[in-house]
Amino acid sequence: MKKKLAIIHTTPVTIEPLKGLAARIIGDCEIINLVDDSILPQLSQNGGNILEIAERWGNYAKSAEQLGADCILNACSSIGELVKYIQPEVATPIVRIDDAMAEFAVNSGERIGVAATLETTLRPTLELLKQKAKERKKQVEFEPILIESAYQKLLANDKEGHDSDLSAALKKLAEKVEIVVLAQASMARVVSTFSPEEQCRFVTSPELGMEAVKQILYK
Repeated sequence: MKKKLAIIHTTPVTIEPLKGLAARIIGDCEIINLVDDSILPQLSQNGGNILEIAERWGNYAKSAEQLGADCILNACSSIGELVKYIQPEVATPIVRIDDAMAEFAVNSGERIGVAATLETTLRPTLELLKQKAKERKKQVEFEPILIESAYQKLLANDKEGHDSDLSAALKKLAEKVEIVVLAQASMARVVSTFSPEEQCRFVTSPELGMEAVKQILYK
């Protein structure tokens, strides 16, 4: 019987990339997409208080379970912390998309850069990394950067300006640390324009997150 994966998105932008990734990594699998693009604007206005949307997100997870999902993927790093609150309420396993990325980064170095264009994503990603380091009793130095100018340019529909600001900031950060965590999966597109030597200094969540989903589906 074909496995069923439910993905909860906070933007329609992640639907097709994750669908393609699931096809490549998992194979023949039925995908259920649940999208609520009002979450990120709400977090932007309330200072990143995820508890304000916890019940709503929990209802999406429960809907996914009712639809027969074998696994639920939380596709948004900004609300990854919700998983620990919602998982006790649903029997279906929930994967936080950035969890495997954080483990990989902490295992890979002691000086880790963390980059984001949104404060609401930078903070939870940094907290997750610190938690992973603490669990491993490992001393890790973090270098977080917020590239707000890139986000502002993206809002103004200046994609070229966004990419230029992001590229410059990421390359500068990579010179100071062993590995750079991209808090937003969308940033990987800019890194793909770097040389192969530069690209290996960066880590992003979708691929590692989907591998974690595969392990749950076929354990």
